[in-house]
Amino acid sequence: MKKIMMTAMTAALLAGPALAEEQLAVVGSWSSLPLYKQFTTPFWTEELPKLTNGDFSAQLTSFDQMGIAGGDVYRMLGDGVFDVGQTVADYTVGDAPELEGLDVPLVATTADEAKAMVDAARPMVVDIMHDRFNSELLGIAPYPPQVVFCKGEINSLADLKGKKVRGSGRMTTKLLEALGAEGVNIAFSEVPGSLQRGVIDCAVTGAGSGYSAGWWEVSDHLMTLPLGGWDPVVIAMNKDRYDELSPEMQTELKDAVKTGLEDKAWAAAEGGLANDIACLTGDGECKSGDPASMTLVEATDADMKTARDALETQVLPDWAERAGPEWAKRWNDTVGKTVGVTVPVAN
Repeated sequence: MKKIMMTAMTAALLAGPALAEEQLAVVGSWSSLPLYKQFTTPFWTEELPKLTNGDFSAQLTSFDQMGIAGGDVYRMLGDGVFDVGQTVADYTVGDAPELEGLDVPLVATTADEAKAMVDAARPMVVDIMHDRFNSELLGIAPYPPQVVFCKGEINSLADLKGKKVRGSGRMTTKLLEALGAEGVNIAFSEVPGSLQRGVIDCAVTGAGSGYSAGWWEVSDHLMTLPLGGWDPVVIAMNKDRYDELSPEMQTELKDAVKTGLEDKAWAAAEGGLANDIACLTGDGECKSGDPASMTLVEATDADMKTARDALETQVLPDWAERAGPEWAKRWNDTVGKTVGVTVPVAN
């Protein structure tokens, strides 16, 4: 892997000290999706210098454009291959199972609830990024709520039983299996072909992401039950590079990420699902392009109860065993209190 070289641009004044601009090598998440197009790209390429009075600039690419897996981003970030990396937290839970606690399915059905869950988990994420990936947390931004795309008729959650379903993360996959489906691990970019060939019957992703990636061309039923949470994207900086900055510049960079990227992505998440569903079903106004004509399947109260029972009795205890009792207790004291869920912790 060819290492991205980091450069610093300098300018000299005729009478006075040299002024340095920090140029950051940044790797973002999927380049074809709205988060990258609407928020990541304008922030790093246009807004960052304005928000930091010219102290920072950035060179931006995405992990798919680099030809690397999303799960490798934080590992490479910790090694200093680039300065800033952002990817879906669920992609990296093989290296950090405790990070699964950032995005628990079903417990946050609105953007406000999801933001409260993420804020409660933030101190945990700070420590995870330090300890696991030698990096400093800069921000956390959401994808749209994760829903279910199916090729073939479904009318309720029970219809997923026995079907091969691609989950958006490990906890989502565990939930699907607890509901009687066969969880399948397939990369986001491989889903359309897998649905078309019948390798899988259904797949979970954000409604807006599925629309942008054309999943509606190879599937026909859409279930809005949030089986996959919100797939938060963690934005982090190599710790060694971060520690080279002055305290003032560290604060300036974090404030810029919050104002120019994180806050804007969360603001757009509120109400975004209605537009995404309109685009996927043709029912209502689609502001994102030409509407599709998928059949909408809304989850019933019984569906929600079944899924929630499976989450609390099987999926979360399974996660607590992988992450360890210390992390499970910490989750209970923060995220669990926020969402009203307690994970059994072994003594």
